[in-house]
Amino acid sequence: MEHLLVTGGAGFIGSHFVKRIVQADDVATVTVLDALTYAGHIENLGRAFLNPKLRFVRGTILDAGLVDDLMARHTAVVHFAAESHVDRSFLAAGAFLATNVHGTQTLLDAARRHGVEKFVHVSTDEVYGPLPTGSAVEDDPLRPSVPYAASKAASDLIALSSFRTHGLPVCVTRASNNYGPCQHPEKIIPLFVTRLLKGEPVTIHGHGEHVRNWLHVEDHCQGIERVLRGGVPGEVYNIGGGTDRTTNELTRDLLRVCGATWDAVTYIPDRQANDERYSMDWTKIADSLGYQPVHDFEEGLATTATWYRDHPDRWAPLLYDPHAAAASNGSGILVAAGAGR
Repeated sequence: MEHLLVTGGAGFIGSHFVKRIVQADDVATVTVLDALTYAGHIENLGRAFLNPKLRFVRGTILDAGLVDDLMARHTAVVHFAAESHVDRSFLAAGAFLATNVHGTQTLLDAARRHGVEKFVHVSTDEVYGPLPTGSAVEDDPLRPSVPYAASKAASDLIALSSFRTHGLPVCVTRASNNYGPCQHPEKIIPLFVTRLLKGEPVTIHGHGEHVRNWLHVEDHCQGIERVLRGGVPGEVYNIGGGTDRTTNELTRDLLRVCGATWDAVTYIPDRQANDERYSMDWTKIADSLGYQPVHDFEEGLATTATWYRDHPDRWAPLLYDPHAAAASNGSGILVAAGAGR
């Protein structure tokens, strides 16, 4: 815990975790390694830059030299960095495999060389695949449906193999769908909120009966910190406890908090390989590490919508041209001395 490396720490979930962990008394330094692709933004870290513990390095987890240099100076790793958008994985599966699988292996190799004391690999409930009934437990088979989920399942297995083969102290976490401030507007909650705030229509795939569990990002980060501090090496921990919603139910909630009506909603054909339902059992992390989510869904959704209403400067440029916006990220950002580029 003393010297923590956080990959993907300028992304949505990673930045919330950094802002949390940098306040911990037993953490001396926190280094964020982020490539600042379209979904990662330096602004997400916000007030964390006021803390002298934080340093930022712009770079990719595929840069073995940079990764090795950084790993030599850290005692623990929390690995968020990933390609994470399902629809994009249909057209660019190779990029997902490169980052999510080869990038993870690059980190694991460096962590083993330098004797890292804890490595937390952050994953997703999508690796379990669709569940018409019941809930997945940590040792259930992985049955991913889409390239994104398949790449995350592969990276989970690679991470766990590093423990079984080399004794690297790895834990894997799998969380349900996250929501909260600062999320890129390609995801359904910020996409719907920003469109509704602009007076634009929203679209629902299929009949709107797909079920997802919605977990506030701060609850997720609480769970990750508990695994970082007390998770048993070689173990997987499901981080759930959010609120189940069909797409129709979620849309109803979003219309309410945005002051819109069903006239703004259009149904379109279902998208490719759209799993009907995900569900996880999170008894293990609750019983063994004391994890309990604390955010009420309706209150959290309202607070999230308010954040987007109050910060149009953070999302409006991304709706206009996300790739152009991403190209401007990181200008003037200093890379640590001796790091690769």
